Amino acid sequence: MFNFRKKEKKDKDAQRLDALDFVSIFMRTLKLLSDFVYVLLILMMMLGAGIGLGYLGSQIDNVKVPSQETLVKQVNSVTLVSQMSYSDGSLISDLDTDLLRTPVESSAISQNIKHAIVSTEDENFETHKGVVPKAVFRALLTSVVGLGETSGGSTLTQQLIKQQILGDDPTFKRKAKELIYALALERYMDKDAILTAYLNVSPFGRNNKGQNIAGVEEAAQGIFGVSAKDLTIPQAAFIAGLPQSPIVYSPYNSDGSLKDADDLSYGVKREQAVLYNMYRSSYLTKEEYDTYKSYDITQDFLSSGVAETTSHDYLYYAVFDEAQDLMYDYLIKRDGVSDQDLKNDKTKQAYQQLAKETLKTGGYTIKTTINKSIYAAMQTAAANYGSLLDDSTGQVQMGNVLMDNSTGAILGFVGGRDYNENQNNHAFNSYRSPGSSIKPILAYSIGIDQGFLGSASILSNYPATFSSGEKIMHDTSEGTGMMTLQDALNSSWNIPAYWTYQKLLNEGVDVKSYMSKMGYTIDDYNIESLPLGGGIDVSVFQQTNAYQTLANGGVYNKGHMVESIVDSDGDVIYQHEAAPVRVYSAATASIMEELLRGVIKSGTTTSFKSVLTGLNATAGNADWVGKTGTSNNYVDSWLVVSTPKVTLGSWSGHDDNSPMSNSSGTNNNRYIANLVNSIYQAAPDVLGVSDKFSLDSSVIKSTVLKSTGLKAATVSVNGSNISVSGETTTSYWAKNGAGNTVYKFAMGGSDSDYQDAWQKILSGK
Repeated sequence: MFNFRKKEKKDKDAQRLDALDFVSIFMRTLKLLSDFVYVLLILMMMLGAGIGLGYLGSQIDNVKVPSQETLVKQVNSVTLVSQMSYSDGSLISDLDTDLLRTPVESSAISQNIKHAIVSTEDENFETHKGVVPKAVFRALLTSVVGLGETSGGSTLTQQLIKQQILGDDPTFKRKAKELIYALALERYMDKDAILTAYLNVSPFGRNNKGQNIAGVEEAAQGIFGVSAKDLTIPQAAFIAGLPQSPIVYSPYNSDGSLKDADDLSYGVKREQAVLYNMYRSSYLTKEEYDTYKSYDITQDFLSSGVAETTSHDYLYYAVFDEAQDLMYDYLIKRDGVSDQDLKNDKTKQAYQQLAKETLKTGGYTIKTTINKSIYAAMQTAAANYGSLLDDSTGQVQMGNVLMDNSTGAILGFVGGRDYNENQNNHAFNSYRSPGSSIKPILAYSIGIDQGFLGSASILSNYPATFSSGEKIMHDTSEGTGMMTLQDALNSSWNIPAYWTYQKLLNEGVDVKSYMSKMGYTIDDYNIESLPLGGGIDVSVFQQTNAYQTLANGGVYNKGHMVESIVDSDGDVIYQHEAAPVRVYSAATASIMEELLRGVIKSGTTTSFKSVLTGLNATAGNADWVGKTGTSNNYVDSWLVVSTPKVTLGSWSGHDDNSPMSNSSGTNNNRYIANLVNSIYQAAPDVLGVSDKFSLDSSVIKSTVLKSTGLKAATVSVNGSNISVSGETTTSYWAKNGAGNTVYKFAMGGSDSDYQDAWQKILSGK
């Protein structure tokens, strides 16, 4: 028994040892593997960093070092007031900077804040040459392995360069410039000058009025009510902690109110960290540190105040938006930012922010195309006659744009009834269904340009349906019969436009090419109701620009409001240059103007001309052409009119897309007539009342039958050859000229429609 138990214990001990050996071997193997992976990761990181350093080096080789005068001037540049002006140079407004900054000399800045900033932001400031190589490598390595941003390791000199010149986009190209510029700046300026510049430009959050502040003087005055030279050590420590995250650490909310205790604690904790940095850097003794860290800095904060506000209107914000886009383009080009760089959202956002801040604080003059007298007259007319648009559905909004045909310059606009009540700019930022106002642009002009239509062509207005079986309605009418292109336009019938557009699609016409040249973005060109205004939303500005194209002989000039941007030294950084794009042939445009003159003259869909003539015979007798548009259920009402000199686009409706009454078109006509009269009174020459549209010399004139819109010919009708003749007229063609009459002579229509049409033609009805 004894031997058996001993043997059993020995076996168990052996099994335990085997198990331990297995675990030991497994753990050693695992460690070897983990060490291998660790080494592999290190090698990959080093390779990545090497590649990054190599690329960074290649970018550095391409950096051109600015001159001493240029670089010093740029880093010392502080907030300058930018402004926008009318076309005559008179002031529209200064630009709101949203940033208070008061630069001071070095002697006016306490040594306390200088020590606090250096110990916290750049402890090697006094000894480095602008760049700390190991910090650059560390930041690059961190970026390569995806653990942080490339901005780590920046010296105060680099931060100054970034704030004042290069912005904060994360590309190697910018980083390379930052390094080279920093090294150069250290040769051009002494340390105290660099530190003073940094303290004068850096952001420090908000003051006690909720205003954004930059520069140590504004920080001292706006938070503690003292000058920068009088800052105590705790106050200096608090301010020095702000640049890392100015809004979070600021003691004030955006309305100037003091933050609650929890939110204040972030800034206070940051102040404590700065005090420790000052002690660690030997700017404070241990005794001083212990004294200051127990000081309650919150007792020094100013109580809340109220900032003065400046009110603006539609014009200010419309000009600023366009100017900001132009500044963005300028900065991208200036810095050589590639399309590949801009695929990085952070880079794009950084430049958008830089464009905004540069424009606001750079002392630029933005000269606009806006005629001061015309703009004022349009605002007065909107205030005095806007009520003409109102109906039983309530107050109706409007948007209007007046554009010079030959240049695309915007001379004036109306953004809405009252900016203080509704900030939506209905002239530029509101996108609505164009209704029938799109027909001449999308269907008929392209049809003429392609040689499918002449001015006297016949189109089917017989009842028709979409492919879904839904009837194509015109208000309550299902259709009539054959009609001329002029009649189709005068009454704005839907079915003829539908058939014309179907012809374009069936013939493979590149409709998108026409529309995209004029800035339209349409998701689906196969929507059957597209020529009726379905599946497309446009702004008043865009629609005005399209009609400008027709009035300008078929040449599109992109509408613009900013003529030039000039910097504080008088250098032009942007000057508008015409970039005309031919959309329609000159023949097409002149034929369409002939037809659109008929629309206005007939008065079928608009009483604009007669109302205007009653108000002002001279203005009413100008050579007006144009087109109306109404979307389903009277949700949108449009009228776009042109003279040879200008185009005026107009829309009215409710912001919530609710219907207006069926009098909306009449109301809009009355309002537009009064608006035009006001424009004429302010600037009689702008309308060009003595100018006339005329047919281009390239127009082909064909004598055609009124009944078919084509030349007289022998046609097989119901098995009989019939010589078709009758009353003739002149039809204008942009291409090919009129052909001979055929059985299916019209645009669109079914076999039964032609049976009926020929019966009427042959019976003389």
